[in-house]
Amino acid sequence: MLSCRVDLNRVVDISIIIPIYNGDRFLSETIDSVLSQTYKNFEIIIVDDGSTDNTYQVLSHYIERFDPRVQYSYQKNQGVATARNKGFALARGQYIAFLDQDDVYLPQKLEKQVAIFVRYPEIGIVHSGWRRVNEYGHYIAEVTPWTRIPELGVHEWLLWMPVLFSAMLFRREWLERAGPLNTSLEQACDVDLVQRLLLMDCSSVWLREVTVCYRQHDRNESLKTKLQAKESWTVRDDFFSQPDLPSEIRQQEAEYRYHTLVWIAWRVYITQNLGEACDYLRQSRLYSPYSITQTPLNWIRGFEMMSLENGYRFKMIELIKSPEWQALLQDTMT
Repeated sequence: MLSCRVDLNRVVDISIIIPIYNGDRFLSETIDSVLSQTYKNFEIIIVDDGSTDNTYQVLSHYIERFDPRVQYSYQKNQGVATARNKGFALARGQYIAFLDQDDVYLPQKLEKQVAIFVRYPEIGIVHSGWRRVNEYGHYIAEVTPWTRIPELGVHEWLLWMPVLFSAMLFRREWLERAGPLNTSLEQACDVDLVQRLLLMDCSSVWLREVTVCYRQHDRNESLKTKLQAKESWTVRDDFFSQPDLPSEIRQQEAEYRYHTLVWIAWRVYITQNLGEACDYLRQSRLYSPYSITQTPLNWIRGFEMMSLENGYRFKMIELIKSPEWQALLQDTMT
């Protein structure tokens, strides 16, 4: 079994937690992107969630060098939230990053985000943009959410929820106050955490730069869109089921639910599940702030905007001519 030397007397600014499950394919590139950061005072905490591929062999290259910046921990397969929680329990940094096993930091990611924390000691999250790349690391699109969401206040988070863990950096004390990630969630534990932080008045700001490459490939966990859709709605539903929500949030609950369902529908649509996407759009009508005739137009604009922002081709004519869309319009108008 792999082992590593950990200098417990070493003061660490940032802990980068990398949960791994059968991630041998891109793991070296992910770890190397952290080791190549311009900001050097960090530790990497690798939590192997019971991998059965060559993850062990890939990691041995790093651990056997006895680099004090790299820790390794193994657990039986329990899910990514449990692995992240274990990593956080081992972390010593005042700033915490959660990096997915197939994503890659750009060189100044940590340096620039820490600089914002130093400048604004009251904030709990620094978020940034990301570059979508394919399995070979080739460019697909750059996602810069601040062009549509200039500020990251409570309203903006609840309306659009632009979460990507690999692009974020957290101040440790806020995560300690929020408590562990929900281990019952496989796809939406990040959204659940952000919602809890919002209710604690945790503030966040943009670093208006792309800092990470978000890799898309045939084994992406995020491609489990049906589960992602189900959990995203469950998390949002649980949030609004709380009896003591601030009145300003409660007053806009319908709008937040509506935009969540349209986003879920789009996520399902881009993975070729049009019928299910239309089912979520049907559900969104219950919360729509628009008229019967305006709502379908808003759906189309939303799909077009999200596709453009994320580098997907939106086939509008194909969509509106489909039997599923025509049935949805008929239901909407009756």
